[in-house]
Amino acid sequence: MSLKKLFPFLIWLPLIKDTWKDDIIAGITGTIIVIPQAVAFAMIAGLPPIYGFYTAMITPLIAALFGSSFHLISGPTTTSSIVVFAVISKFANPESEMEAFISLAILLSFMAGVIKLVMGFAKMGKLVNFVSHSVVIGFAAGAGILIAFKQLKYVFGIEVPLGSSFYEIIDYIILHIQETNLYVLGVALGTLLIAFVIKKIKYISRLYMLIAMVLGSVLAILLGGSLHGIETVGNVPSNLPPFKVPDFNFEDMRLLTTGAITLALLGLVEAVSIARAVALHSHQKLDNNQEFIGQGLSNIISSFFSSYASSGSFTRSGVNYQAGAKTPFSAIISAIGLMLVVLFFAKFASHLPKPAMGGIILLVGYNLIDFEHIKKITKSSKREFIVLMVTLLGTLFLELEIALFLGIIISLFFYLERTSKPNIAVFGKNSADKFINLIRDDSAEECPQLKMIRIDGSLYFGAVDGISNYFAELYDKNDYKHLLIIANGINFIDVAGAEWITHEVLKWQKRGGGIYFVGLKIISQDVLKKGGFIQTIGSQNFFKDKNTAISTIFKKLNKEQCLSCKVKLFNECKV
Repeated sequence: MSLKKLFPFLIWLPLIKDTWKDDIIAGITGTIIVIPQAVAFAMIAGLPPIYGFYTAMITPLIAALFGSSFHLISGPTTTSSIVVFAVISKFANPESEMEAFISLAILLSFMAGVIKLVMGFAKMGKLVNFVSHSVVIGFAAGAGILIAFKQLKYVFGIEVPLGSSFYEIIDYIILHIQETNLYVLGVALGTLLIAFVIKKIKYISRLYMLIAMVLGSVLAILLGGSLHGIETVGNVPSNLPPFKVPDFNFEDMRLLTTGAITLALLGLVEAVSIARAVALHSHQKLDNNQEFIGQGLSNIISSFFSSYASSGSFTRSGVNYQAGAKTPFSAIISAIGLMLVVLFFAKFASHLPKPAMGGIILLVGYNLIDFEHIKKITKSSKREFIVLMVTLLGTLFLELEIALFLGIIISLFFYLERTSKPNIAVFGKNSADKFINLIRDDSAEECPQLKMIRIDGSLYFGAVDGISNYFAELYDKNDYKHLLIIANGINFIDVAGAEWITHEVLKWQKRGGGIYFVGLKIISQDVLKKGGFIQTIGSQNFFKDKNTAISTIFKKLNKEQCLSCKVKLFNECKV
């Protein structure tokens, strides 16, 4: 194993000499963004705010060093926080048993990390390949809308109940729109407008988020700040995460096993989906297995520093990329920046206005919607559009993990439906003496005794039923005894497909003819050889080229019928 495989940070470390300025800017921006989020997500998980900061300090650092994505930022997220609370609250009440609750949350993080790490070492990253492009686009768009709408309470200054869903947020804001705090709205929209303007200025465009948040803070002070209900981030604790070994209690581990598996699977799908969504823009090639390893190590190591379960963050990853990050060094800067803020600038960070944050995150959410790709999908494929919309709407109205799984299941269903009906083209010879699909040239003629077809698709259990119906009709409604299958379009054959082929060949042989194959790929012959199917079919019925196949089959044709034939399709017919 190479050092770069063992220590993936060696791949991007040499790049820092050219990218450090961009990475530092993105890292500082990420530090500011994570402050209110760390507090909010810890509260969602039922934990004191300080544990959100601990998680936001340690996990992005480890994930950056051992992950694959150059832009993914790990840390506390909505999904991981909700799952942690749902799992732990079954065994400990956060209000009356906080110490036990914290201990179980940290142990759960360790267990989920081990599962992620094992999946990475087991090369199970390919599982994420089943998440189609349309699912990623839909998930990104839905998450962008969701992120933006969850900021509306800070934009309008309306106290939307904690944990409200997408439609509950809309309903509540419509019903309480008269309660809008115009000072809060002014700060949010002012920050958003500043961000748009700065982004248009060439020399400082990369700093648009950072400058907008600073000027948004100044605007909040000018408008009277807390005197007019403009909330700030509030108290930021000033201590670093302590080293503490998780409580490895066997009984607790047994109770948490199911929850750890769920948390690990959802966290991996979320993290890799986010990494892929960003990679659509950055065009970076990802290593899913390495991402699994990075996510696993980040959860394991951070659990020894009082952190709870983490995953990839859509908001912070989006901000990181849009702020100009080039390498994972930006995530390290962000983590170190948060440590410095907590140690030395907690007092100043506490004055950051929430409406300014809300305005910036509105812009981030909007930028996550890939209008160009959505337009292409809408025009090119109805099936892909359905997958995209199901994922998008599911992200808005259902849990994030359910939306992802729905999108994956539907895209797999469409794939199986499509592959279960292999295209079968009938071949003849045209006036130019070329074999061609009859659909392409209706003047092409067929041999009365030898049917020639091309199968485009794999012969597996899902396709057997559909293709056997075609063969049954061909056998029952025609007098053909010989069938030549142009097989270069068959990608693979499984046991069900091999058994069906063997049965079909024997049936045609009993009729006094046979089925022959030309150009069957070596990989497609694998099951046929290992299962002994080729011996039953007859190895002499497999040919490498069409001319040899036709020359051999011609000898088996009814010569009396050949004499009266007017088509004279093959060269052998003219001799």
